[in-house]
Formats: sequence, C-alpha cells, structure tokens
Amino acid sequence: MYNEAKSIRGISLWQDAWRRLRRDWVSMTALSFLVLLGLAAIFTPLIPLQSPQLQDLGSRTGKPPEFSSMTKVTNEKGETVEIPVSLGLVGKTGDDYTRRKSELWSDLTTFDVMLLNVRLAIFGDYCLPSLCGTDMLARDLLSRLFYGARVSLIVGIVATLVSLIIGVSYGAIAGYAGGMVDDFMMRIVDIMYSVPFIFVVLFLITVLSEEGVKQQLEAYGISRIVILYIVIGAVYWLTMARVVRGQIISLKNEQFVDAARTIGASGLRIVFLHLVPNVMSIVIVYLTLTIPAVMLFEAFLSFLGLGVEPPAVSWGVLAEEGLRVITPVKIYWWLVVFPALALASTLYSLNFLGDGLRDALDPRMKNR
Repeated sequence: MYNEAKSIRGISLWQDAWRRLRRDWVSMTALSFLVLLGLAAIFTPLIPLQSPQLQDLGSRTGKPPEFSSMTKVTNEKGETVEIPVSLGLVGKTGDDYTRRKSELWSDLTTFDVMLLNVRLAIFGDYCLPSLCGTDMLARDLLSRLFYGARVSLIVGIVATLVSLIIGVSYGAIAGYAGGMVDDFMMRIVDIMYSVPFIFVVLFLITVLSEEGVKQQLEAYGISRIVILYIVIGAVYWLTMARVVRGQIISLKNEQFVDAARTIGASGLRIVFLHLVPNVMSIVIVYLTLTIPAVMLFEAFLSFLGLGVEPPAVSWGVLAEEGLRVITPVKIYWWLVVFPALALASTLYSLNFLGDGLRDALDPRMKNR
C-alpha cells in the first residue's frame, strides 16, 4: 500500500495551472506574441533597421509604406539618382564613426553598442525598407516603432512593479493587522481614491518637470522617464492593496498561520513568507491587467506632451505625432494606424493572457 502511494506523484497548483493554460490556444497565442515582442524590444539594435532619428527632409518626408530600400538623392551634377538606404558606418573610424553613430542613435547603452557591433558585422550598412512609411521629419516609422516598444514596455512593467511592491505590502500588512490599524490604513486608501489620480499625476509631472527641479533631479541621475515610472506606479497601487487585503483576511486564521505563530514566527515573517505567497495567483492575474492600463496611461500622458521626452520615443508619442499631421487636405494614415495597431495588439494580448491566467490559477478548477 505504501509503495503504491509512493509511486503516485501529486501535481501542484502551478503545474496544473500551466497544463491548463497550455490548452487555451488564445492565451498561448497572446503569450507567444508578448514573448516575441519582448525579445524584439530587447534586441532591437541587432535588427537591420534604419535610424529612428536621422532625418532626410529632401526626398523622404511623409512617404507611405514602401518595399524598396532605394532613396532618391541629387548628385554633384544635379541629377536625381536612386541609392540604397544606408547607415554609412562601414569604413568610418575614430571621430567620424562616433559622430555618425551619435547622428543615428542617442543614449545607447553598453548592451546596445554590443548588439550594434554584431549587427554591423552581420548586415553591414544594409537597412530594411520603410515598411511602415516615414513621418513628417523623414524618419523611418518601423524603426521608431521598435525603439518605442522598448520605452512603452519598460514603463508598463516598471510602473506596474512599483505598484505591486507598494500595494501588496500595504494591503498584506493592513489585512493581517486588522482592527484599528486596518481601519486607519484603509481610510487612507479611501481618501486617495476620492482624489482624481489623473490630475495628481499631471500635477506631479508638471511640478517635477519645472526647469529648476528638473536640473536638481538630473544631478542625482533621475530623468523624466524615471519620474514617470515612480509617479504612475505610486498611483496604481490602491486597487492592488484592496485585493490583497481581502485575500489576507480570508487566510490569516488558517491552520498554517497558527502553526507559524506556534514556532515563534514574527508578524512580518508570517505576512511575507506565509501569507503573501498564497495570494500570488491573484496578484499575477491582476498584474497582467494592470500593465495594459499603465501602458495606456503612459500613451495618454505622451499624447499630452507630459510623458516621454524626445529624442526618446514611445507608442504614445508616435500616435500623438500621427494625429498632429492629419488634415482635411491629406491624411497620413500610416502615422496613426501602425502605432495604434502596435499598442492595441499588445494591450489585447495582455488582457487575453490575464483572462487565461485567471482561469488557470483558479483552485476550484484544479485537475479539470
């Protein structure tokens, strides 16, 4: 009997959740898309894209999508000829190479430079055509979409993690403490809920973007985009705190908590080592639903000119630039469609994945 019982392997909630998630083709498609998008954003300098900031106002302003890598230029004889779109880095050395690289990209990290060197070794000066067209400053939109994905995804993930840390800690402590401490902490949350957070964020970003304050923050290495992470994350933790508090209240009288108290575990140890891990399934689901909300809010702020600062670019910045040039005379549809399509695809994928995780992590559906 013992040997028979020993041969039976149990299955954990996480293993069962993964098994059921794999059977949901919508969620797996969304997960695959997000993984590919994340990899493309990380390794963007490795892809043979054109420069996201180089301007060629002479012949490529507001061009629709095209599949040719050729561009028209005027030679020394005054003749118009077609030449391949090129980075112009191969063959340059020293100061010429550094100057040209600074014209093509700004704020490259050490990792980006390493990827760029690999790209030059593989593809040379070759660049993909402007498959998504060019903007009104003749910059390649496809390249700007890829580099914008980096900023939009980082803002969404980092700001969500900030809200996760604050919300989970605050809600768990309030739920476990109970009594007057819980009442006081949750009244603070209620007061903050009554304040329109959009105006709070706009106010904070406007104040922190004031020239004097901005210079002081930059002296400590804090840029506007870092402020954006912190401010958005510091606002989105309220619902997370309420969700976690409710779960902790339902768990704090369970036997495993009594056992932890019996062996002398402190309150903080019980909260963060015993209770919080048991609510992580709810937290993960809520996390996938918070990231798209944060990304959409960043796009909204960038649309108002209070988000990402040039030369950095995000999908919100691209959408704002596209809407700015729509006129009754001519509609540059590609400047709006492609940024909106990128943003919408990512938001839909995150929501579909969140729905799938919600079903997969539901203990009532275990082993079904």
